Amino acid sequence: VPMTMNKIEVQASRVRPVSDTWLDDELAGCTFKDERLGKRLRHLLKHMGDSIGGSIPLACQDWANVKAAYRFFSNDRISEEEILAGHFQATSRRAAAVDDPVLILQDTTEFTYKRSNPEQIGAIGPTPVGRDLHGRLQYRTVCGLLMHSSLAVTTEGLPLGLCAIKFWTRKKFKGTNALKKKVNPTRVPIEQKESIRWLENMRHSTELLGSPGKCIHIGDRESDIFELFCLAQELGTHFLVRSCVDRLAGEGKHTIAHEMDEVQIQGAHDVEVRDGKGKADIATVEIKYRRICVLPPIGKHKRYPALKLTVIHARERDEPENRPRIDWKLITDLPVQSREEAIEKLQWYAMRWKIEEFHKILKSGCKAEEARLRTAERLVRLIAVFCILGWRVFWMTMANRSMPDAKPALALTEIETKILDRLIDDKHSKPPGENTLSYYLTKIARLGGYLARRSDPPPGNMVIWRGISRLTDIKAGATMEFDTYG
Repeated sequence: VPMTMNKIEVQASRVRPVSDTWLDDELAGCTFKDERLGKRLRHLLKHMGDSIGGSIPLACQDWANVKAAYRFFSNDRISEEEILAGHFQATSRRAAAVDDPVLILQDTTEFTYKRSNPEQIGAIGPTPVGRDLHGRLQYRTVCGLLMHSSLAVTTEGLPLGLCAIKFWTRKKFKGTNALKKKVNPTRVPIEQKESIRWLENMRHSTELLGSPGKCIHIGDRESDIFELFCLAQELGTHFLVRSCVDRLAGEGKHTIAHEMDEVQIQGAHDVEVRDGKGKADIATVEIKYRRICVLPPIGKHKRYPALKLTVIHARERDEPENRPRIDWKLITDLPVQSREEAIEKLQWYAMRWKIEEFHKILKSGCKAEEARLRTAERLVRLIAVFCILGWRVFWMTMANRSMPDAKPALALTEIETKILDRLIDDKHSKPPGENTLSYYLTKIARLGGYLARRSDPPPGNMVIWRGISRLTDIKAGATMEFDTYG
């Protein structure tokens, strides 16, 4: 349900990053052992934010600042947690200002690099590079990092910020099939699995935001972990994940799928989808749901209790010709007692794509995979800085969509709005002081190459960050001219 104008103004005024002070907001909770490190982080965010996507020398401009930046990223006394501590606290404040549920989106992404000494960074997995003379696949080890992050967003899709993050590399690789021959994965304690990251992020996010009952943790099929369900119950928080495991249900004589087969279709819902070529289409999905007693995995019955969970199955009626059929099986601890509540949960799960967009900003906008730093530790510190910058670009992009009637002062300074008014003439402009934030963000997007035709969709992250970079340069020139000539 769209927020009313009053609700937008009240909530937006408490969750906005104001351009003049957004660095203060994001760094207020940072505590370094040496206060000079905090000042250097501020300089880095300012310089790199003014030239998103550029190299460190391009952002810092002179040798002294470049050398200071390299020293910062090489400093073993600095961790990614310290760099992001202020941003985490700012996320907590913004989440506290939201009255509706806060969606915590979890996902993992990879950053790959080419290095002459890949052991200095580490490995993330094998990739096929071709076949030998006998037709057998040949593999090479990919050099890089993995990042598992939790992004807090409102139910309207406005990103509030990161609330947990974890970096790691893999040292050894074992084929999944080879592993299954030696041990049943369901019998391995979660503490010995890489999957523990899902639980650690849930715990950290819940503790940071401080309102467990308001948080809905959302994940893809990789997060279908029974231990995660139990942890959510222990913390008093909630989850909504896409299921990939057909677990035992009831008294253990049948599975979830068998029980859902007995459920009659309880409603239908039209959703807009796009095929591989980007063509829009309307798909009708049939919905059914049921509260089910779900049993823990085999071998873990004594450690974990059975849980009462809701299963939602949304499946497209007909098989489309130009794309895969929609077939979502969601599992949650939230009650669902009507078609409207089931649709609401489907819409919340659809928000999971926001974290994919955030990761795209880090790679395509900030160009994190083009960094030339030589060790994993240095790259992690650099990516942590990119996370703050990437969030701000994402916030401005989504504010244009979820808060169209908000005031420009929520994100822009007076001089920035005046520059945009002078640079881009618009026949739809209103009298001074009456134009909205969306109006000026569209102008920023036009600086980045957005055409703003009537049939065009809202501007995306790429044109927004290109526009921000151009506006920053123009603002610097205008400020210099004013200081020179008055």
